[in-house]
Amino acid sequence: MPEGLRDDPELRKRFRLAYQVAQEFAAAPEGWLVLNGVSGCGKTHLAAAIANRRLEAGASALFIVVPDLLDHLRATFGPEREIAYDDLFDQVREAPLLILDDLGTQSNTPWAQEKLFQLINHRYNDRRPMVITTNVPLEHFDERLRMRLTDPGLARALTLVPFASPSMIRLGDLDLPRLREMTFDAFQVRDPGWDAETQANLRNALQLAKAFAEAPEGWLVFLGRYGCGKTHLAVAIANQRRVQGQEAFFVVVPDLLDYLRATFAPASRVTYDALFETVRAAPLLILDDLGTQSSTPWAQEKLYQLVNYRYNAALPTVLTTSHSLEDLDGRLASRMVDQRFSKVFHIIAPDYRGGQPVAAAKKKTTRRRKRS
Repeated sequence: MPEGLRDDPELRKRFRLAYQVAQEFAAAPEGWLVLNGVSGCGKTHLAAAIANRRLEAGASALFIVVPDLLDHLRATFGPEREIAYDDLFDQVREAPLLILDDLGTQSNTPWAQEKLFQLINHRYNDRRPMVITTNVPLEHFDERLRMRLTDPGLARALTLVPFASPSMIRLGDLDLPRLREMTFDAFQVRDPGWDAETQANLRNALQLAKAFAEAPEGWLVFLGRYGCGKTHLAVAIANQRRVQGQEAFFVVVPDLLDYLRATFAPASRVTYDALFETVRAAPLLILDDLGTQSSTPWAQEKLYQLVNYRYNAALPTVLTTSHSLEDLDGRLASRMVDQRFSKVFHIIAPDYRGGQPVAAAKKKTTRRRKRS
């Protein structure tokens, strides 16, 4: 159980129930047991304990972390494969008891999504026993998986530590008047003082942001000086997703770190684990003004943990920064420029709020490009 939650009577009650249900399932596996909750709450421990109890009883159980499973399946296509794809997939699909750990942390490529659906759907149709752990709220899974994971006729879902609700966590507050105004329609791409290159650059940035908002996939990174429109486009993406009924978290990086620090206060209604997990696993996360935070070791480590998780899980993310990439933490920058799933766009416009003239802005941008 995460630190700071041990004295919560409601959580102790949840753990006692989960422990009892896990023991009963281990004694006679039937149906599905879905263990849900924030990272570090004991899901994997219970799932592994079920596997160990089955092995002690002389029965068979297959325990595997979902991203590792997908890696093993991909490896079967290699020239030095030790097992054929069909043989491995059948072993997993037909296992008497299958335990899938960390569902939802895998890369969400179309291939990965399809393989997981085929596996889970096969066991759903055959009613084969399965244990699933996930730190992603069940409502965030696509409809095909969600319907099967929550089918009351087969699955029993237990949440060990609830996720903080959006009403408890307000990041960047998109309802603020200025942020509500930041829409795609309100984004300025023309000005009498801007030359053709600047206007074309802004049109391209707008088009890129609109496409991302329509179907968020991978990462989108906007670079540029203060006031050039980076935040406007990032907020417009979040606002557009909200119009479509989708969830998006927008937060200025220094504010995020302040929120995380505040969870350690005795009066905090949100725990650190709950807040960090909610941000880390958000369906769409927008981090504004990366590089403006205080560079304490704690801040650097928290940001790295957050960014690295979303990188490994390939979760849709938008980042804005007024810093050159070489000025950022190298661990962050190397992930931001990974061309396999990240698009980096440099906005060359001057400060919308009345900064340098275009000529000076372009001259400074040219020097930056030469340094990089």
